[in-house]
Amino acid sequence: MSIQETLQTALKGRSLAGRSLLTWLDYTPEEIRFVLDLSKQVKREKNAVCERFKGKTLALLFEKRSTRTRCAFETAFGEEGGHPVFLSTADIQLGAKESIEDTARVLGRMFSAIQFRGFKQSTVEALANYSGVPVYNGLTDAFHPTQALADILTLEENFGACKGKKLCFVGDGRNNVARSLLVISAQLGVNFSIITPKALSPDPELLKICEPLAQRSGASITVCDDRDQVAGADALYTDVWVSMGEESKREERRALLKPYQINQTLMDMTGRKDAIFLHCLPAVKGEEVAAGVIDGPQSRAWDQAENRKHTIKAILLATLL
Repeated sequence: MSIQETLQTALKGRSLAGRSLLTWLDYTPEEIRFVLDLSKQVKREKNAVCERFKGKTLALLFEKRSTRTRCAFETAFGEEGGHPVFLSTADIQLGAKESIEDTARVLGRMFSAIQFRGFKQSTVEALANYSGVPVYNGLTDAFHPTQALADILTLEENFGACKGKKLCFVGDGRNNVARSLLVISAQLGVNFSIITPKALSPDPELLKICEPLAQRSGASITVCDDRDQVAGADALYTDVWVSMGEESKREERRALLKPYQINQTLMDMTGRKDAIFLHCLPAVKGEEVAAGVIDGPQSRAWDQAENRKHTIKAILLATLL
């Protein structure tokens, strides 16, 4: 069955066309599941020559540098015949001499869709509210939804259906990746633990929002500072200790998070030889993860990086066709 036929069959009258992706809180579990399954088909057909985005254009707005997000969006869109245009803060007046709302209105007249990677969640929300076209959150300080979808795809490639699997994020529990994994896990029934120093615990308000989602899906959500909680985990996940824009806190974060490095000892504490290691990249080897782990046989970080492209292409297909 082609992707076009899959779209028509799976949606059954419920269209995702024209939808933005700011956070997975805006999607139902069934809609997330659909995009995830579409990602698998996209990956199976990755060598097929298609032009499903022919005649469409995508504005790529970047306040923050990127390797995987930029490359994934550009190749996913370009391979389908679309025309992506990269725009940094050196190229346009995003919130400087021109308001974000006015920039959104202009870009919405010229592009089929917009991707934003930057600092404030309010910026991507304003782009979605004023542009009139689908807007995709390529990363903000609050959420990183395209990364989370690639993470779940990688988990399912190794263990089958994600529902009931145990995923542990070890590190800064407040960062955008941990928050996005919290949301998507609550939606899809993944048993998710954030293992972090108490000072870096996630936002209580987001936990409160996710509680009823987890109850509906059957997920268990845990936040603690006890590394022993990795026992039985299917996957251990971490991210850099110092996010972009927080460089002044580097020494403070190193001191807090040094006991939470994912090394072989911590991997062995899962009690499972088939447990995998995940990282959104880029990694600082020797800080949040030991080189022997990320470069070792349990690492799936490079699969995750590739899966950014397939999941992003699926998101674009689902919302632009």
